[in-house]
Amino acid sequence: MFRLNFHEVISFIEKQSPETKIYIGCDSERYRKDDIWYADYTLAIVVHIDGKHGCKIFGEVITERDHDRKVSKPTYRLMNEVYKISELYLKLADVLIDRDVEVHLYINPKEEHNSSVVPKFHLTYSVLIFHLSIVHL
Repeated sequence: MFRLNFHEVISFIEKQSPETKIYIGCDSERYRKDDIWYADYTLAIVVHIDGKHGCKIFGEVITERDHDRKVSKPTYRLMNEVYKISELYLKLADVLIDRDVEVHLYINPKEEHNSSVVPKFHLTYSVLIFHLSIVHL
C-alpha cells in the first residue's frame, strides 16, 4: 500500500516556480474479498513543473470497506471520493496559494454510467469546500 508523505509533497511544491501547475485527483475501484466488499481509493497529486517540463507524481492507495448495497448505485463510494479529495486539498491548501490548481473527480452525469447516481448536493459540497479553502487563503 502506498501512503502520501505530506511533508515531502509540500516541500517539493514549495520549491517550484509560480508557473507550476498542480492536479489533484481521486478514483476508486470496488472488489470483493471473502464475501466482503472493499474499495481501493487512489489519490494522486501531479506537480507539472513550470507547466511544461514534465511532472512528479505523488499518490496513495487507501483500502476501506464498501457499504454500497448495489454495484449499479455506488453513492457511498463516490461520496467517499469527494470527501477524500476535499481532505487532500485542504491539507495542501497553504502551499497552493496563488498556484494553478485543478481538482479531478470522476463523476459522469450520463445515466448509463454508475457514477451518475451521485446527487448534485455531493458535488455542491465539494465545490463549497474548495471555495471556502480559497476564501480562507
